[in-house]
Amino acid sequence: RFLHSTGQLHKGDGNNGLFIQITHTPDTAVEIPGEKYTFATLVAAQAQGDYNALQQNGRRLIRFHIEAGQDLAAAIRKLIPA
Repeated sequence: RFLHSTGQLHKGDGNNGLFIQITHTPDTAVEIPGEKYTFATLVAAQAQGDYNALQQNGRRLIRFHIEAGQDLAAAIRKLIPA
């Protein structure tokens, strides 16, 4: 994630963009050493924060979420027209 770059898009795109967010629940939970939450929880919170910021600024966006156990590559291929 390039927070500075994406932040600039959130603020300075002239509201001409369409933001596409693809999120995925991993199959295994990996704890963050010294914390009470997993990397998946951290990444999900960051994605939700980006989504909320875009929505609050009136940006056009769509989110595709792929659940754990689904074939990630196959799910993404379904989003691409043949």
